[in-house]
Amino acid sequence: MSNLMPHRYARKAMITFSPSASDLLEEISDLRKEAEVLSSKERVRIAISHQEPDRVPIDFWATNEVKEDLETYFRYDYNALLDILGVDFRVVHGPSYVGLELEKHPDGTVSDLWGVRRCTVPYGQGDRKGTYKELAYSPLEKMKTVKEIESYSGWPSADWWDYSDVAADCRKFPDKCVVFAGDRLDRTAQLKTAMYLRGVEQILVDLVLNPAIVECILEHVTSYYLDYNHRVFTAAQGEVDIFMMGDDFGMQTGLLMRMDSWECYFESGFRNFIRLAHDHGVVVMHHTCGSVVPLIPKFIDAGLDILQSLQPRAAGMDLASLKRNYGKELAFHGSVDIQKTMPFGTKEEIRAEVKERMHAGKPGGGFIICTAHNIQRDVPIENIISLLSAYHEFGVCSNSP
Repeated sequence: MSNLMPHRYARKAMITFSPSASDLLEEISDLRKEAEVLSSKERVRIAISHQEPDRVPIDFWATNEVKEDLETYFRYDYNALLDILGVDFRVVHGPSYVGLELEKHPDGTVSDLWGVRRCTVPYGQGDRKGTYKELAYSPLEKMKTVKEIESYSGWPSADWWDYSDVAADCRKFPDKCVVFAGDRLDRTAQLKTAMYLRGVEQILVDLVLNPAIVECILEHVTSYYLDYNHRVFTAAQGEVDIFMMGDDFGMQTGLLMRMDSWECYFESGFRNFIRLAHDHGVVVMHHTCGSVVPLIPKFIDAGLDILQSLQPRAAGMDLASLKRNYGKELAFHGSVDIQKTMPFGTKEEIRAEVKERMHAGKPGGGFIICTAHNIQRDVPIENIISLLSAYHEFGVCSNSP
């Protein structure tokens, strides 16, 4: 995405909102008629070039169960509902898998293309019940030597995918900002993939005690993703706007590893992923949970365009301070609290939080509003309605050139 010349808009009239479920679609429709003069694609381009568009771009992250609940509640197909609600982004998962059949095991676990096995684990109760696929078996966990790692028969190949429909899938959303993210469990990453292959505890031990094993695993992982993504970007023929990779480098209180470990093992691959996308004219967004403040200067130096997800209850990850310290060089995505406010907050608390985030993120552009992670079924649908209503109530920009 290229930087655009400044736009000039008239200041939009304020609309008073009542967060009633029955009125939400009409309220949002009224506001959009008053406020919007740009397509979603143009709006995002302007925002990430650190200018103010007509309104703050909106993204929406939710689990599949929540998406189904919203379809039932509003009686709209999910993508049609996103259109009505003014969501500016559409995610494409990329090519179709045509490799070896993924094995289903007698214990109910299923292997992915890395040979990692997962099981379906339920959470919640009643109408707040959902499922996640959790790690059940790490194929490299018991291996002791680099030779064993190298001889692993399960290393995947970029040849296992059919890329022929990638461009057509992107063109289904001509006016939206198209994000290529891959599957949630197979998103371009280094540490997460190594955790799946080696086991969470073991790979963290390896960072300190077994550097040769870490380097061997990461060489296979980064080589695969560079080949795979090169083919995706080539097949997309310029239709992908944003490439999202995802690696959780943080926990609630700080980094998952020492700074020098990140520099030693992960910085090179991180830079190479960004360089590849930029070579194809694609903007890069990186998802990480947790507190990663010490890494942000490294992210900027590597050329990262957008940092996502801004988990506000993690140490140092509040939007106001991040925007103040890094907002001239980095755009931000997320920041609405998914740990407490969305599942347990009142409608008024959600509205107040969105207002605060817009106040911090809106000036000067460089901000995309979204929850800090997927909305799960522990979030009442009334709170989702309040969230979407507040996005439009407080998102209109002043638009001074």
